[in-house]
Amino acid sequence: MTQSDGGLEPGRVRQLWHLLEPLHAVLYYAPEASQEAAALGYAMEERWPSYFPYRAAPLGAVGAGRVTSAFYSFSPRMVAEHMDPAWKAATPEAVLKARERAIDRAYRTLFGDRADSPELAEAAALARRAAEAADTAGRPLAAANAALDWPDAPHLQLWHAATILREHRGDGHLAALLVAGLDPVESLVSFAATGAASVERFESRGWSAGEWTAARDCLAARGLVDDDGTATEAGRARRRTVEEDTDRLAAQPWQSLAAAEVDRLVELLGEFWVAVLSSGLLPPVTTLGIGKA
Repeated sequence: MTQSDGGLEPGRVRQLWHLLEPLHAVLYYAPEASQEAAALGYAMEERWPSYFPYRAAPLGAVGAGRVTSAFYSFSPRMVAEHMDPAWKAATPEAVLKARERAIDRAYRTLFGDRADSPELAEAAALARRAAEAADTAGRPLAAANAALDWPDAPHLQLWHAATILREHRGDGHLAALLVAGLDPVESLVSFAATGAASVERFESRGWSAGEWTAARDCLAARGLVDDDGTATEAGRARRRTVEEDTDRLAAQPWQSLAAAEVDRLVELLGEFWVAVLSSGLLPPVTTLGIGKA
């Protein structure tokens, strides 16, 4: 494994994210999570009424404005639609308990007896060390999750660690977008322009056709996309810089592990990553640009 400047090689940082992201994100798609949310009183015709409170609950009983700021790329209207009634259905404390029950049930469904295996416990211990080492200054979602008590069971510790680390990376990604001069809707338009996912997939973030077109026109005026919305070379370079900065900002927690321990974690996570992806619960392509390769 290559190290540079005393830190983890960026490709390894990105690989760890690819391995851990599905282990976190399955919460938002698992039927067990839908059942727990429905029991709290959330509508379940689509996943968004539970997604927003499940992800925002560590912040406390915050309103749509705080969530819009922290989540960044969602339309403020969409956030308000789901956050305005969120804490009327259940308190953040109740939502946190429900999401722990949900991931407990979901992991046991996905992993079977392997949920209690020594290999999962070893992976959880390594991921926890990295998560506990994460510097959360200026990272509101990572800090909010890191402030929660650690669960006792190793499989729940694995999910909690994956959540802290993915929100740590996500908070850093927003900083990289800000430095790159990409506002919330421009961040999506510029990413879609590189072919990361279809424009239709990015429509799930709630922006209107007019807002999307205005952002595309603004990016075109700056030489970042062509008139048809395809990224120019300058636009691709801007997005490469964003992703490189994101990887660099996400590397810090992994410095708490030796190179051999990182290699071991990658090895251990493989079977659980495969179990989640092969379940069919996650969409084949997401707005994060991660597919089912």
